Amino acid sequence: MADPRIAAQLYTLRDYLKTPADIAVSLPKVARLGYKAVQTSGLGPIDDAELRRITDGEGLEIVATHVGIDGILNDTARVIAQHQTYGCRHVGIGGLPGEATAAGYLERARQCTAAAEKLAAAGLTFSYHNHNHELQIFDGQPGLQIMLANSSAAVCFEIDTYWIQAGGGDPAAWITKVAGRCPLLHYKDMAVVGRDQKFAPVGAGNLNWPAINAAARAAGAEFVIVEQDRCEIDPTDPFEALGLSLRNLQAMGLPL
Repeated sequence: MADPRIAAQLYTLRDYLKTPADIAVSLPKVARLGYKAVQTSGLGPIDDAELRRITDGEGLEIVATHVGIDGILNDTARVIAQHQTYGCRHVGIGGLPGEATAAGYLERARQCTAAAEKLAAAGLTFSYHNHNHELQIFDGQPGLQIMLANSSAAVCFEIDTYWIQAGGGDPAAWITKVAGRCPLLHYKDMAVVGRDQKFAPVGAGNLNWPAINAAARAAGAEFVIVEQDRCEIDPTDPFEALGLSLRNLQAMGLPL
């Protein structure tokens, strides 16, 4: 069982990545934190080749993305070309709209299967990223379980540790459920302040990281991708938060 590598989800820094000039200033800061790999999400408009030039110049590998399902299904050649420019084989989506019903989750499974099969033909993977609402129960099963059971094996699941916990699930157990279908995982921690759940740097909250890391290794994850939707506890600066997560994960034994 190989250790998954650590990467940074750039959505954490979205307020600092709105223009090409912002991106050119901010990505060197990510590299100086120590990261070697990133997932693109939340960036403002930038030419694909220009983004690759910047990341290459900073020693950053684009290992995953978040794109829209419509582009994958209806503009497949463009999405494939974009990822070839990036040198990236892992394509993700941040979620799907639809009815909060069992039938709605069956439709999501159908859409994901169609998208995954289009990308697989070009040697790319497809991953669905969860939030907490996918753990609502329908006919005795969480929506995410309906998707898992009714989608092609080509559909992968980018389990988000915070949102699984927020939905009442066990992150390690869900990673185990998608073993062999989770090249990407989203690592974020949950702290409790008073009665409120707060996003926290990895290792600064209450999640069971020894169990999560063991599950990630056993499930064959390639990358654990650090993300904070909001930096709500110290450090509140998102660059500092990403740096703390990285140091904590390295202390846990995970590699860059």
